[in-house]
Amino acid sequence: MSLRARIAAPEEGGAGREDGHLVAVYRAKLLEEIDLAEMSSLAAAERRIRLERVLGHIISREGPVLSTAERSQLIRRVVDEALGLGVLEPLLADASITEIMVNGPDSIFVERAGRVEQLPLRFASNEQLMQTIERIVSTVNRRVDESNPMVDARLPTGERVNVIIPPLALTGPTLTIRRFPRAYTLPELIGLGSLDEQMLMLLAAFVRARFNVIVSGGTGSGKTTLLNALSGLVPSHERIITIEDSAELQLQQEHVIRLESRPPNVEGKGQITIRDLVRNSLRMRPDRIIVGEVRGGETLDMLQAMSTGHDGSLATVHSNSAEDALMRLQTLGSMSEVQIPFEALKDQINSAVDVVVQLTRHADGSRKVTEIALLVSHGREQFRIVPVTRFVPRPTGPDRVVHGHFEHLPLPRSVAEKLYVANEPLPPAFGVAEAIDVLNTRQAIG
Repeated sequence: MSLRARIAAPEEGGAGREDGHLVAVYRAKLLEEIDLAEMSSLAAAERRIRLERVLGHIISREGPVLSTAERSQLIRRVVDEALGLGVLEPLLADASITEIMVNGPDSIFVERAGRVEQLPLRFASNEQLMQTIERIVSTVNRRVDESNPMVDARLPTGERVNVIIPPLALTGPTLTIRRFPRAYTLPELIGLGSLDEQMLMLLAAFVRARFNVIVSGGTGSGKTTLLNALSGLVPSHERIITIEDSAELQLQQEHVIRLESRPPNVEGKGQITIRDLVRNSLRMRPDRIIVGEVRGGETLDMLQAMSTGHDGSLATVHSNSAEDALMRLQTLGSMSEVQIPFEALKDQINSAVDVVVQLTRHADGSRKVTEIALLVSHGREQFRIVPVTRFVPRPTGPDRVVHGHFEHLPLPRSVAEKLYVANEPLPPAFGVAEAIDVLNTRQAIG
């Protein structure tokens, strides 16, 4: 294999190790010739330019003889190793990649357009991967070692990073970097096939009429993307407080307060939880509260806020169906230290939640709103939901692309009347049911 091929594709068999050695040799030569004190005084861009210039002189002086393309590739890789994140640098520079998954030094996967693929890349060794991980977590003042083998943090550039190392990770140091896509508008989501115009009109009416909306779905189904798009429908004059584990939402309104939880420091102190932030937000005179994801005892505080004067709030929850979302809210609410009977949580959910929007990530990588359902039960009665929109898929063809259509169903009269009082028009595709249609009402055991 030529040197050019080995530099461009350092992952192939033994050539990968050989090229890793070549990069390591020139990195060592580079470090011998630079003044570290002088380098520390330079800005990041100037530092890279200086290193590239010095390395270029070293290669010209000591060889090997390279073409212009080979020389550029080698310089980039050595400088990335010395200054950046090595083989991860070009992946972070690729805007089409939304997730980077490193499963040990020899296995790197990425997600593009909803599809996961393995790349022919590798780290030279476990030690090199650990150096990269330590460089990443140090930017957020965290450390990773045997006494602290797990780290979950948000990088200054916005990506969310998760690290888990041996002995917990048996395949070697494991690194996951999730890059959040740009904020999509609801019309753009229509273009992607996630919903249709009638659903957009209905969701817009729900948000403006101050319905409490729960966005539900599995990992990577697009919950945060849809939540961000829905938040754009909130009137600009309202005071919005967003609460997240890792700040992902990108609201465009003027009166927005963004809160982010904080993990404990290296001494195990200083943790600020989502629940702490939800409780504090109630003292900040919010018009609406948006919680990026409820996953614990803060669910009870969120439900109480929704049912006691903070209508129009939004939150996401991990679940596989609208029924599962309600059951999960009940389970999460029971995790609070407040001793509330499990049955009493039904009352909280029935009075707080108006709409569940279910998202699904399909086999072809597409993300669609598969159901919009209304919660119509009251008090402590069993959860009853009425679907008003659902995605009906067609059999998958040879192209493995998911096709289908959105089906629209009548709204309960009580919901239509609430929209009418709020001066929100009912989308033409949705009729009004004279009474709740028993055939279209589903029950979830609570």
